[in-house]
Amino acid sequence: MSAQSIVTISAGKLRLELNPSIGGSISAFDWIDGESARPILRKCHSADENVLEASSFPLVPYVNRIRGGAFTFRGREVRLLSNMTGDPSPLHGQGWLGTWSVDEIGAASAALSFHHSAGEWPWEYEARQQFDIDPSGFSVRISCRNLSADPMPCGLGQHPYFPCGGQTMIDTQVTDVWTIDAHVLPVKKVPAVGRFDLKDRHVCGQDLDHGFGGWSGRTRLTDPDWPYSVELSSPDAHFFQLYSPASGGIFVAEPVSHANAALNAPEDEWPELGMRVLEPGAEMKLHMRVEVIAK
Repeated sequence: MSAQSIVTISAGKLRLELNPSIGGSISAFDWIDGESARPILRKCHSADENVLEASSFPLVPYVNRIRGGAFTFRGREVRLLSNMTGDPSPLHGQGWLGTWSVDEIGAASAALSFHHSAGEWPWEYEARQQFDIDPSGFSVRISCRNLSADPMPCGLGQHPYFPCGGQTMIDTQVTDVWTIDAHVLPVKKVPAVGRFDLKDRHVCGQDLDHGFGGWSGRTRLTDPDWPYSVELSSPDAHFFQLYSPASGGIFVAEPVSHANAALNAPEDEWPELGMRVLEPGAEMKLHMRVEVIAK
């Protein structure tokens, strides 16, 4: 099936809206109570225009930034142009800026796919997202298969935005954090203590845009004004990216398979940093679950 505008699936009080044409993104995930709809994920402000205004979008075939837009892999130098205005480092791969096809639609499930032909990123691959919703939440399983004749580096993630206020709390376990420079690139790995401790703390307006290691794979989000709490989980992600701008209003809690700028590290460090290498025909997957627990 071809790409189309908005795909809607629902179950119980929950409704999920997908936008295949804008990066295979989520444009809404709402709690429906009578005639009203409360956004669980940040409501998309421009569904037909800008993926950066989406509720969530996929990260494939790498997550976060590539320092200077260049890395070397097994003798091949790869150079990528900036793909976001104002940021010199390309980030998040190609999927979030592409058009996805709708492969399947049901009342409570949908499958989207994205095909990348070798070009600036010199490997051909196919990505797929399988969405399933039930009365307790939704799951999305993203996969990437290497269609090239050569091995390909690969990483996966999701980029969900949440609304927040002064009483919104996050509770999760991480062990390490990378300090960052002015270009949001990692500088030094340090213990996640003090302002980087993510156990049972306020999450809105924290002026954080950092990558964390040693993630437990589960995060609990609460707010006394919400009629529910939210549990974000991903058993396949051992790294976690938190973006909480000083201006407040939203934050991003990203389950990711590798550390920021991992592609710039020597390949022998990739296993520790979570970067994978896919042989021809091989596939990797990442599962994210957003559970909504009524009070």
